[in-house]
Amino acid sequence: MTNMTSHIHCQNCSMAALCLPYQLDQEGMARLDTIIQRHKPIQKRDILVHAGAPLKFLYAVRSGSLKSYTIDDNGVEQIIDFHLPGDVIGFDGLSENEHRSYTQALETSMLCEIPITALDELAEQMPGLRRQLWRLMSGEIFTSKQLLGTLNNRTAQQRVAHFLVTLAERFKERGLSSRSYRLTMTRADIGNYLGLSVETISRILSNLQQEGVIEVQNKLVEIIEPLRLREMAQ
Repeated sequence: MTNMTSHIHCQNCSMAALCLPYQLDQEGMARLDTIIQRHKPIQKRDILVHAGAPLKFLYAVRSGSLKSYTIDDNGVEQIIDFHLPGDVIGFDGLSENEHRSYTQALETSMLCEIPITALDELAEQMPGLRRQLWRLMSGEIFTSKQLLGTLNNRTAQQRVAHFLVTLAERFKERGLSSRSYRLTMTRADIGNYLGLSVETISRILSNLQQEGVIEVQNKLVEIIEPLRLREMAQ
């Protein structure tokens, strides 16, 4: 996916269809390549960005996974998103020109570093890139509203089922299995994200397994009855 230089070649990246190069032609991808740099690998628990730090770059996830969270005045963490390959991190900082949340690696992760100033200049020249930026930002806003709906209108079991279904859909978009995948986040992270206790998360996963809907082995989840799980998420 990369060569020995510091540049990332979008044409050869398996995540290009989900990321900034979406619907760009070869010339457009080549121009985008000129500003994208390889960020050094970050290890599990490393912090990529801190809330309040100046927004200089967007980060596209090439491999691995991360979580974004805020910390309130009482020091309480609230997870607001999980990032998978193809996702772009940093849109929440565009309004104030500074990061609004912390982002931490859940496992060893590789990222593309995209300078904001250069990206803005390039987007002015390339309508396709500008449209993709709008598309990605729109998707992030929709996901945030969907999460609020999940927390407000669903039971605990529906929240967990919806989380598992959504993850399955995201993995499928990335050409991975939607029936069997690994949870890189802890049960505590899932509970924090869904507004549920760790005990509730563990109990619901056990119940779903006893009912034959899923099979859970440590962090590996296998969806046995995807249609039934989807019904439970409604």
